[in-house]
Amino acid sequence: MSRRSLIGEALASPNEAPLPSPAPSSAEPAQSRNFTTRRLDGFTEAARMVKRPTIRLKPTECSIWPGNARDYARLTEDRLRSLIESIQAENGNRIPVVVRRTNNAKQPYELIIGTRRHWAVSWLNSHHYPDIELVAIIEDLDDEAAFRLADIENREREDISDLERGLNYKAAVDAYYEGLQARLAERVKISKSTLARYIGLTEIPPGVVSAFASPMDLQVRHGDKLLPALRNPSLRPKMEEAAHRIAAEQSFRQSGDEEPISGAEVVARLMKAIASRQGRAQKASIEAKGLAIGTVEKDQSRALTITLSPTELSPDDILEALRPFIVNAKILQRKLQKQ
Repeated sequence: MSRRSLIGEALASPNEAPLPSPAPSSAEPAQSRNFTTRRLDGFTEAARMVKRPTIRLKPTECSIWPGNARDYARLTEDRLRSLIESIQAENGNRIPVVVRRTNNAKQPYELIIGTRRHWAVSWLNSHHYPDIELVAIIEDLDDEAAFRLADIENREREDISDLERGLNYKAAVDAYYEGLQARLAERVKISKSTLARYIGLTEIPPGVVSAFASPMDLQVRHGDKLLPALRNPSLRPKMEEAAHRIAAEQSFRQSGDEEPISGAEVVARLMKAIASRQGRAQKASIEAKGLAIGTVEKDQSRALTITLSPTELSPDDILEALRPFIVNAKILQRKLQKQ
């Protein structure tokens, strides 16, 4: 029995087909193939079923669609060394990229998914392998469908940062879903709380992001700890000041080929910087949808006092705004019990 193609599943409406299921357990050997193999089968099946054979083209014939989460400018030879060697050995990419036609005479195609493969082939073309071409499938996609297809692939990638995903989701909410996070969450089948946590990372100012050795080190769980303080006007400057010192140390370590400060340690230092100056009570503003809806105060015993103002927001919006405070309080309580 033939499988539905990856592209078909990605572009189906929510009532037509589910998104790819989570990774199977060891009890399901028939489905235990790795994602690369499954995706290759999906593209091969797609090309056969819809009678769209693969084509070969030069990377210079493709512009990069800006709606993809991956930051093309951050790709490097070191990050893609394994992929470069694989494409070189096989004289091309086994797994086709997906492109769509454009009206641009200089670059007739726009790359929707496959930025790493595109970069790797481009690198090989400029480093003594000019004959290697990019294997591609042409699809007729609008921007919203292209976003969903790219999101399916990107979720299986470990080298896309949580911040990149957050920026991508935030842009998509405004561009395709009328500013409604719930619509995007439903369309791509992720929970509203998970989506809000990714988008929350976009509130972290560049100065604080620079404290991390790489944006890859800044994870959603770190945002849960940092955002309550960053949303407090009295604490944000102190955290940004501490971040500036940490960023300088990161740069010094990099210049001396020393190990960078880990993401977890950066967060610990930032939280310590504001706690040491905060006194016995820590008070932060609670915000949702850009509105101040109350305050939360944490005393020495880590107890939280929450004060909410009347609002027209939904209970879900209010609970989502409270979530980072509650998560952070639980973490602090576990630390206290270990002492």
